[in-house]
Amino acid sequence: MTVMDEGSLPGGAKVAIVEVDGIIGVGPDRSADADSIVRTLGEYRDNPSVAAVVLRVNSPGGVVGPTQEIFSAVLRVRAAGKPVVASLGAVAASGGYYVAVAATRILASPGTLTGSIGVIMQLANVESLLKKVGVDYVVVKAGAYKDIGSFARPMRPEERQVLQALLDDVYGQFLTAVAEHRGLDRKTVLGFADGRIYSGQQARALKMVDDLGGLEEAIEAAAKLAGIAGKPKVIYPRRHFSLRDLLSNQLGLGAATSLLPALPSLKTPLYLMP
Repeated sequence: MTVMDEGSLPGGAKVAIVEVDGIIGVGPDRSADADSIVRTLGEYRDNPSVAAVVLRVNSPGGVVGPTQEIFSAVLRVRAAGKPVVASLGAVAASGGYYVAVAATRILASPGTLTGSIGVIMQLANVESLLKKVGVDYVVVKAGAYKDIGSFARPMRPEERQVLQALLDDVYGQFLTAVAEHRGLDRKTVLGFADGRIYSGQQARALKMVDDLGGLEEAIEAAAKLAGIAGKPKVIYPRRHFSLRDLLSNQLGLGAATSLLPALPSLKTPLYLMP
């Protein structure tokens, strides 16, 4: 989670860093919780002491809807007159790249892994296994496609067409976002938006990113875009650890987390992932 740190200090324009770190989703069980990220971006948008934002992305992607919420939140920061520079870390692929294209500028390290523009849905069919163990899976439904993607039977051709149309629609939304916000025509985007992963250096040649550089260069670029003279004050993200994090990460008691009540979360097979 990223929260405001030093945001109340008076005087001077600041550059705030917002992290998108891990798989993008919604809820405390997601390392990149879209609700928290959107809320933080909104706080910096409305904070008069913040002149620019650096979106630090270390993410292989995630769930479509939350990814698009972060994308829209970045655009709202820009609409408020504050530049946003995306800094791509080790990996900023698929949904990680999607959120970055909303930024004013994108910087990546030469070895950053990015791209992977596409949508994927993965479904298992365990019908043979169920029969082998003597399980008869019964479905009662109202609506022809209500059990589409069922793991207990093969997918029918008409169901595959429905799901393919869904993925094609979301893929088209991804293409449009890249074309519009990178200033590229759709045909050019189609030339590299086939699911492949690129290095930061390759991405620069394809105009997927603007320049090569790390976090410090991104901070400098954001300050320059905001017209900040000299070295800017930086609001760094601060992590808050829950009891679950303390048990699993600090004490090495990963198994103990099973004693804590499970938190409900929305599960969906539709991802922007490599």
